[in-house]
Amino acid sequence: MSREAEQAAPVPPQLDRADVRVKHEAGIGGAIRRFFDRVRSGDLGSLPVIVGLVIIWTVFASINPIFLSSSNLVNLLFDCSTVGVIALGIVCVLMVGEIDLSVGSISGFASAMVGTLWVNQGWPVALAILAAVAVGGFIGALYALLFNRLGMPSFVSTLAGLLAVLGLQLYILGSTGSINLPYGSNLVNFGQLLMMPKLVSFALAAVPGIVMLITGLRTVARRRAANLSAPSTGGLVTRAVVITVILELIVFYLNQARGIPWMFGLFVGLVISMHYALTRTKWGRSMSAVGGNREAARRAGINVRLIYSSAFVLCSMLAAFGGVLSAARLASASQQAGTGDVNLNAIAAAVIGGTSLFGGRGSAYSALLGIIVIQSIASGLTLLDLSSSLRYMITGAVLAIAVIVDSLARRSRVSHGRA
Repeated sequence: MSREAEQAAPVPPQLDRADVRVKHEAGIGGAIRRFFDRVRSGDLGSLPVIVGLVIIWTVFASINPIFLSSSNLVNLLFDCSTVGVIALGIVCVLMVGEIDLSVGSISGFASAMVGTLWVNQGWPVALAILAAVAVGGFIGALYALLFNRLGMPSFVSTLAGLLAVLGLQLYILGSTGSINLPYGSNLVNFGQLLMMPKLVSFALAAVPGIVMLITGLRTVARRRAANLSAPSTGGLVTRAVVITVILELIVFYLNQARGIPWMFGLFVGLVISMHYALTRTKWGRSMSAVGGNREAARRAGINVRLIYSSAFVLCSMLAAFGGVLSAARLASASQQAGTGDVNLNAIAAAVIGGTSLFGGRGSAYSALLGIIVIQSIASGLTLLDLSSSLRYMITGAVLAIAVIVDSLARRSRVSHGRA
């Protein structure tokens, strides 16, 4: 058959039916089917942690109605912010398949540095904070050097760092063991009292829906211009409206008490920034590639050592910044800062939120969701006047379930060819 005849030939009816099927899949029903297909293939996303959070809140609210009161939820947001920032750094190292066991010690050391430089040495508070975060970055760079040049496993190097940095924290605090930060200072007010104005909180709650709608419409336009199937505009508008309404209702409810803490707003801002970096930049794609297959990433031309270094440095800097926020929350820097369950909660938050321990899969939002789960458990048990031993056991059980779900989902992705 000549080329002119081929061009003039009608489109086979099979292709017509396929095209109709593609268009049908682009509707709301198709979106629901694609969601269940992803779940069956192991691409669970944030579904397990959201389901778990609903169960936890339902159980605690049925036992003690105060748990879901607006005032208790505001305190919950304050408590989430400090360890949540540290968990955000853990997401970075887990993305490349490594671990940092010293984030608790780094956070305590950073709080001690701020107290010493600001209160004892008379430094400006902003300069003291910058110095503490910079020292955290230096510690992360040292871990990266040991990993990249000497091949020391991150588990060993960060475990050694945990002990060494804890020793530095005890050394600079001296015999007093604690330093009280000036009550009424801007830093302490930020960690304990400062709330968003109501109009600001309502305006910020509308931003995610607006951004989702704008970016979604652009994606639809580009795909249709390329003759590709695209989500329905109606479904996109519906999702944006639903998310906006939910967020506005949450803000309205929290404003019945003190409102939205600025410290939690800062934490959410860091989460959004990290999410953009992980999903929209070359660095973020390289993080996923290195965590998924280091050798394949190297062969693709990615500077693997630089990616590992950025993960370790960013994790330590966020741990130091989390320590500063913790000092602001407690209005003190002490020998107990960064000890106890800080390491456990930071690592558990990232894993419970959905970041894979096997590397290559994770999200900045996992730190946000995970720390809300952990602090919800802690708050609920505190209201029930139960011992901290139960909190450790329950948190450990939730962490074990999260790892099991991650392992099963990974096995399902492999069987469906989506690993």
